[in-house]
Amino acid sequence: MLFPTHLLAGYLLGRWFQLPVAWVVVGAALPDVIDKPLAMLGVVDLYHTIGHSIFTLLVVGLLAWRSRLWMAIWVGWASHLALDALQMAINGRPGDVTFLLWPLVRHTPDVRLPPLEFAIYYVGTPAFFVELAIWLLAAYVVLIRGNVEFWESPLR
Repeated sequence: MLFPTHLLAGYLLGRWFQLPVAWVVVGAALPDVIDKPLAMLGVVDLYHTIGHSIFTLLVVGLLAWRSRLWMAIWVGWASHLALDALQMAINGRPGDVTFLLWPLVRHTPDVRLPPLEFAIYYVGTPAFFVELAIWLLAAYVVLIRGNVEFWESPLR
């Protein structure tokens, strides 16, 4: 998924789960904030490494039991990994979902493009239209409804 969609999903999930929205958005941003600069600087050779690993998510999950702030970060982080995996699967690249198992499984992704080139390549793919639907839903929720009340929050 594209970075802005991760942030939007974090916002919607923060409202839905009644968690501190800003911290859910931070959690949704962190996998890319960690991994993209590392790859651009040549520290790692992939754009999905430590920040996109299920093992890092598990560590953050251990912290989530300690406070609502960490729970918010975990929800955002988990949504980021889930959306990236979904994007790869529906775009016909299910083998790339093994990025979640880094560093135990080192994979060579089918698409190896820097972030801006990837965004251009991505437009028109099946996952792009899923993202478009997410944005339309968000527009409905925020602009027309002004809330997420039409979803029943699991915390109510």
